[in-house]
Amino acid sequence: MSLSSWFAVRRELSPQKRTLLGVGSFLLPLLIWCVVSYVPFVWHPMVQVSQPGDVDYFQVGMLVDKNVYRDEVANMQAQHKALPQGQPANPIYLPAPHEVAKAFYTAFTTEPEQKDGQWLHQSLWHSIQIIFWGFVVSSLIGVPLGILCGTYSAISRVHEPFIEFFRYLPAPAFGALAVAILGIYDGPKIAIIVIGTLFQQVLIIANTTRKLDYALLEAAMTLGTSKLKLLMHVVIPGILPELYRDQRILLGWAWTYLIVAELIGTSSGITWFITQQARYQHFDNVYAAIFIIGFIGLGCDLILAWLGKRFFPWDRPANKE
Repeated sequence: MSLSSWFAVRRELSPQKRTLLGVGSFLLPLLIWCVVSYVPFVWHPMVQVSQPGDVDYFQVGMLVDKNVYRDEVANMQAQHKALPQGQPANPIYLPAPHEVAKAFYTAFTTEPEQKDGQWLHQSLWHSIQIIFWGFVVSSLIGVPLGILCGTYSAISRVHEPFIEFFRYLPAPAFGALAVAILGIYDGPKIAIIVIGTLFQQVLIIANTTRKLDYALLEAAMTLGTSKLKLLMHVVIPGILPELYRDQRILLGWAWTYLIVAELIGTSSGITWFITQQARYQHFDNVYAAIFIIGFIGLGCDLILAWLGKRFFPWDRPANKE
């Protein structure tokens, strides 16, 4: 197999190559993580004490800096006392892959530290609801407005200049205002996701609508179609595959606002779980929760991509994914 076949410019890869490269994109970071975690001379700036010797403040399992450990060993040697023993280790905030893998199970089965705390599955379900309602509200406003802006120049000039300005304002800056208006529960969290995605959504969908071949619009108008029929029977069917793809991308955008949104008002959802686990230094659970968010997002995107192929079999870009 020649090297040039792997680096062909804008040429479709075979299914085998696509699968191999797709798996490799996950295995390469995992390999680096394993090397950093399991090969002592790669990094390992700490020492995990296995025998404290005569060092009074050392305890079994304690992590100490390598320089501190060396100094204590030198002190014990100078005083002819029992030497401490330990193994190279990484900081507590970098658990090994097998510890995170174990946490994928134990995080669902371990009772929360606080009596009023939520289990991981409860936190996840709450966060998914926040994402769902935030994106639904954003889409109910953004999709129609984006189509109208992309179709009619007058509507575009009325709305897009302000939207271009507003989209540069950071959504979290409206947190205090959202709490004052909507209360401390889920309302402001949903509002932050709406603010973070709505304005981008309008501009992206308007741009997608403008890419529709004008000859189709011109033919429909020549035949005397009404403004409503032009939208319903020409514009929307013409952009539907691209619109579906835009929504997939924007849904991922909504997930990126989740952590910030859940910090507003009452603490809840997966953000609260991550914060609590970090407070008790259960960083394996922290990594597990972060990865779960990624797996859910990727899983949703793969399902939507599969559905896109079924909904739009004529769409070549969708069928190449």
